[in-house]
Amino acid sequence: MKKSEASQGQSAPELISKRIAELEDWRGKTLGRMRRLIKQADPDVVEEWKWRGVPVWSHHGIVCTGETYKSVVKLTFARGATIPDPSGLFNSSLEGNTRRAIDIHEGEQVDASAFKALVKAAVARNAQPAKKR
Repeated sequence: MKKSEASQGQSAPELISKRIAELEDWRGKTLGRMRRLIKQADPDVVEEWKWRGVPVWSHHGIVCTGETYKSVVKLTFARGATIPDPSGLFNSSLEGNTRRAIDIHEGEQVDASAFKALVKAAVARNAQPAKKR
């Protein structure tokens, strides 16, 4: 999707729904499932459309982004390096000091409870004053 679509009056949630529908394979189903889990974990999450068409979920700052590639759906947590991941869902971008990501390949399932716990932890981290981060 092009930036001009956003300027033609479509909201971010509409653009995200459109992206999911356009992905007529496992990636659309996966991104749709993860979107539902994010909203279940944090009903107050705000959906945004940034950086030339990347779905973003925010609450007191970016919680995570949802990118789709040919062979992976990538959920990148902006402050993932600073939130607990007791279930070990993070499997990508592990070398950095800030972000962490979950790469989901075709046929893989992410544990819903563990993922929602990550979302909640990211929201709680974002809500902390900058000095406590």
